[in-house]
Formats: sequence, structure tokens, C-alpha cells
Amino acid sequence: MSESKPICPRCGSHRTVKNGRIHNQKPKHQCQDCGRQFVANPTKKYILSSLDQIDRMLLEKIPLAGIARVTDVSKKWLQDDVNALYNSVPQQIEVTLKPPEKLTIECDEACSFINSKGNKQWIWLAIDANTKEIVGAYIGARSRESALKLWHSLPPVYPRVFERNHSPQNTRCQCAVCYTDFWDSYQGVIPKKRHKPVGKETGKTNHVERFNNMMRQRISRLVRKTLSFSKKLENHIGAIWYFIHYYNASLRN
Repeated sequence: MSESKPICPRCGSHRTVKNGRIHNQKPKHQCQDCGRQFVANPTKKYILSSLDQIDRMLLEKIPLAGIARVTDVSKKWLQDDVNALYNSVPQQIEVTLKPPEKLTIECDEACSFINSKGNKQWIWLAIDANTKEIVGAYIGARSRESALKLWHSLPPVYPRVFERNHSPQNTRCQCAVCYTDFWDSYQGVIPKKRHKPVGKETGKTNHVERFNNMMRQRISRLVRKTLSFSKKLENHIGAIWYFIHYYNASLRN
């Protein structure tokens, strides 16, 4: 007795032939009428049940190839899913409400690259020294323009106190002090009265430097010597923002 051929899910034709196998060795078929390639009786439940696990694994130092091996999903499916996830990550920060007291910010830059170490992308970060929240971020060149982008990424509660023309209603605005290293790009971006350039030995930028180190330990594409480096700038930026949002959310739990 001959084996019955599967029906094409697109056009309902019985004129189907075998056409190789997919990543988990299940046979693949092709319709001779409409050309549709498909798997008979596909089991999508496995992938759907793995989505949460995959999202969590993206927050650990595991390359995409390793995630595909562990979860037994195809690399192409995983890459498409990662592309969609990183494209949906918001690139702005909503911080928790701050009490009416003096605020302290620490800023720093961490080096990363796309495709080759000659194509450097600097991760500019600002962290609230009291709450340990990331309150500002920007990925770009190591330039004054990038420092300005970082400054503009801060929620209004931080930079608004530096406006030149304070109205009487703003006299109770919070007062933020910003500690940075001695990189020249910060000069002229952060108002002089609030800018405190310091060396690492002072410990005034310990929190942001610790976060930079944690990112390198948790995001595989940021490891200094790695085969998991980013090939696409959009995904590089998305992965960093994805981790920042996860980190801030973990502080509130």
C-alpha cells in the first residue's frame, strides 16, 4: 500500500513531493501546483513554548548559534525573531519618580564594535548613583555630538535644573551633579557648575563602570574577544537597549 501524500496547506493539492528535511530532520514537502514548501503536521507548540526561554537567554552571554542549538530552533527563525524583538525595543528611558533631594549622576563611555574593531561604536551611559537606574543612554561615536545626545536622552528631572532662565516656579527644581571622566567631549555639554570630572581612584564613577563590566559579562556581542560580535548596527543597539530595560525593571522588582 503506497503512502498517502500530504495535502498542500495553501491550495489543497495532492500533487506534492518530498523536498529534503528541516533543521530537526522532519521531512519537507513541496506542492507541484503552487510551489509552496511545507512540513506535514508541523508542531509549532515547541517553538511557542520556547519564546520566553529564548528572550531570557538573550540576556545572558550566549551567542545566537548556541541558543539555536539548545532550543533546537532553526538559526534563520531565531535570527528573524531576534530582529523583530530588537526593532520593537524602545530607545528611551522612563525613570521612577525621584524625591525632592540632590541628585547625583555618573556618566561613562564603553567601547564596542560592528563587524570589525575598526568600526567602533561607543556606548554612552548615565546612571543615577542613588537608585542605580540607567537614566540616559546613546550609542554612537566618541564625540561631543554623542555626549550631547546622551545629555538629551536624560529625563527632564535631571537636565531641566540647568536652564539659564529659571522662573520663580522652578526654584524648587532638583539639583543634579554629574561625575564623568576627563574626556573632552563632556566639556561645554554639561553645565560647568554641575560637571565634576574625576579620576577612577575617587570612586565617583564606580556604579556606571560596574554596569559597563556587567554588560560585557552578560551580552555576548560586547565581550572584548568574541566570535559573537554584531554584524548589524540596528541589532547591536537593540540588544543594548533590551538589556538596559531589563536591568532597570529588575531594580523595581
